[in-house]
Amino acid sequence: MTDYEVMQIGAPDAWRDHFGGFDAARSRDGRRVVDHELTMQYIGMTANALEPGEEAGYWHTHSEVEELYVFLDGEGQMGLDDDLVEVRAGSVVRVGQHVWRTWRARPDSTTQLRWLCIRAGGTPLPHMPNDGSRNPDKPMPW
Repeated sequence: MTDYEVMQIGAPDAWRDHFGGFDAARSRDGRRVVDHELTMQYIGMTANALEPGEEAGYWHTHSEVEELYVFLDGEGQMGLDDDLVEVRAGSVVRVGQHVWRTWRARPDSTTQLRWLCIRAGGTPLPHMPNDGSRNPDKPMPW
């Protein structure tokens, strides 16, 4: 048996149709918690979309989890402790433990603010993966 799963979360322009969260009280339009649907052990991911002018409405921090925000469309802002950072398609923001964070789509954004939030915790990753193997003799499947 092979250990992989495949699912479709739709194109980013359809992410606003998702309704989800980590629990019912924190669910909202435009959020899909992908790691609740796949068998993920060490990383988590949400797909997100906010309408122009919409905001998270809360600050949060983590004591063990590190987050990576990968912005794919729109323009927005992130509050990071005492700083305000502009984000747009192509912005990648790493947020470490104990940093307070919040976000919003700028009211003047011409599109929804769409991003992936990738979460991980545990032990630090090596700079170069040291658990991989290559097989140049295995034929390509195409």
